[in-house]
This record gives sequence, C-alpha cells and structure tokens, in this order.
Amino acid sequence: MHTYRINEIFYSLQGEGRHTGRAAIFVRFSGCNLKCPFCDTDFQSYNELTGCEIAAELQRWEQCRFVVLTGGEPSLQVDDELVALLKARGYYLAMETNGTHSVTEGIDWVTLSPKSAFTGGGLPLAVTSANELKVVFDGCSPDDYDHITAEYRYLQPCDTGDKKRNDVIMAQCVEYIKKNPKWRLSLQTHKLINIP
Repeated sequence: MHTYRINEIFYSLQGEGRHTGRAAIFVRFSGCNLKCPFCDTDFQSYNELTGCEIAAELQRWEQCRFVVLTGGEPSLQVDDELVALLKARGYYLAMETNGTHSVTEGIDWVTLSPKSAFTGGGLPLAVTSANELKVVFDGCSPDDYDHITAEYRYLQPCDTGDKKRNDVIMAQCVEYIKKNPKWRLSLQTHKLINIP
C-alpha cells in the first residue's frame, strides 16, 4: 500500500499570501530537494501514512474543507491518487511549492515560492504559472521572476532570526514594493500572533 512521509497534520490559520487569515488544515510533507537556510521544518521525524489515513486525520476538523499541502516540498510526494481521494471527500486543495518539480493536476490553488536566490539557482523551475507567486525577499531581485505568470505577486521579508537584519530586509522590501506596485507585501502573520 502506497504511503506518504508526513511530518505533521494540524489545524490553524493560513498565515501567508492571498489566503491569510483563513482557517486551514495543514498537511506538512517531510523531505525537500533544496536546503534553504531559513527552513523551519524538521525532516528527521515523520510518519508513513496512506492516503486513507491522511483523510481520516483531516476528518478531525470536519468543519474545514480547506487543506494546504506544504512541506518540505509536497510536489515530490503528492500524486494523482492522493488528490483524487481528497477531492472526492470535498476538500479544496492548496499547495505551496518551490516549483522545481511539476504539480499534480487537480490542485485548486498553487502558491509558487521559488528559492533559487537561497540555493544557488541550481535547479530550473518546472512550474512557471501559478495562482500566486510568493518570493522570499532578502534584498534579492524579484525581477528574476518576471517570466512567471501569476494572478497575485507577493514579497515576503525573509525571517533571518536576527531582528536588526530583519528590520533592514523589511525596509528594503517595503521600498521595493512602493517602486514596483505589481507586488504586494506578505507577512508571516502566524509568527506575529504566535500560532502554529
């Protein structure tokens, strides 16, 4: 029986991007093909779950039909079988991906968050169209992503863990958006209000 490496499944509010503030069930997949310096996922601990076991976990929060597939890099594991299973149970599926691997058909909302500025740009993007583009900003050049087609474009200041550095990044980010108003600011509101 096919299984998926799941780091955690939890219920909270979406903290970033277009769906900020929306109640969501998060399915965090373990494993990634990149090594971003700011990654907050522990890939050492995970459970092997079947699609039916994942669906059973989601039922704990039956009032919510919005599911965010995240990671790590969920596109490395999410397949047609899992998408069909969850869609048949009436879930709206959102995925955040680094874009280096194609996304399975049937995902309702794709957030493309390329990380080439932090990983040496080694892997080309397989995803060039998404509902939203979310670039983690650390003084990088978002112009590098002008070829991406997206309904919404967000810059999210990188959280370095250093308040002084974060303040500089935030100021640079705000100034960039003021000069380039096609971008919007995305804050990690879950960190601001101290929820998972």
